[in-house]
Amino acid sequence: MGSQEQEQAKDIRVFCYSCNKPLELEMGDTVGRREECPRCMSLLHCCRMCQFFNSSAYNSCREPNAERILDKERPNFCGYFSLRAGAEESAQDNNSAQNAAAALFK
Repeated sequence: MGSQEQEQAKDIRVFCYSCNKPLELEMGDTVGRREECPRCMSLLHCCRMCQFFNSSAYNSCREPNAERILDKERPNFCGYFSLRAGAEESAQDNNSAQNAAAALFK
């Protein structure tokens, strides 16, 4: 498998938002409201595991018709939930990128 194929396979895999470990799920799989990560026991049917989750979007959701959900790490009944693929950017990676950008303008 070439490096490009490995990178594409990595993007299709599903990772837990909490421990960032790969799950035995595929993008678009149905996830029950009480389903947990087998490693860290975090609940998976939550905003942070959804393809529409984006912390910089209004209500942290790119789906404009979704109801507001306050706790993004708790299970919910959102009808727009769709399991996302790939690993979520960690806050540390995001902060280091912001710091690097800020350093450019000093």
